[in-house]
Amino acid sequence: MSFVPRPANPDVRASLLAAGEQLIHSRGFNGSGVKDFAAAAGVPKGSFYNYFASKDAFVVAVVEQYWLSIEDAYGSILRDCALEPRDRVVRFFRTMADDNEIRGFTLGCLLGNMALELADGSPEMRRTLAALFGRFEDVLCGCLAEAQAGGDFPPDRDVREVAATLIEAWEGAVMRGKIEQGGRAYERFESVVVPRLMT
Repeated sequence: MSFVPRPANPDVRASLLAAGEQLIHSRGFNGSGVKDFAAAAGVPKGSFYNYFASKDAFVVAVVEQYWLSIEDAYGSILRDCALEPRDRVVRFFRTMADDNEIRGFTLGCLLGNMALELADGSPEMRRTLAALFGRFEDVLCGCLAEAQAGGDFPPDRDVREVAATLIEAWEGAVMRGKIEQGGRAYERFESVVVPRLMT
């Protein structure tokens, strides 16, 4: 009688990813191990490798899942046709800032955190982060291009350059906010950076 391996359970995989996101976000990649992820998800350590080939492969999946959660939580703001396109961009960042405030400004952005911790040593993570930041740019570009088409954004501005600069300034504000565990950097982003880039 031959052994038939048990098929992967998507619920276990989802539990591992959720536990991994929480641990990596609070402790960092190097401060968390496979044993920690498995324990937090309530599964045996050996089961981890039924779902992920390595810790590196796992963190790539965690970061991708994190971006999907951002899209799910905030993407509807950028698609809200009841708001003017420029107002959607402002509200998008304001809502994320408010949520970071609820968490005491302690977690930062997982994309930015992993860029600082892993991009030098992991080509796969660097490619993943580049792709996800590209998707971030894309959703902002859509709003800015719509504003431009409606005459509410300068026609000579490169919307992709503006989107990229907004993201870079946002990530800097999130990092500074995490260091200070306060909201001043977010306030400067909203009151100084956004008006200058969006007019």
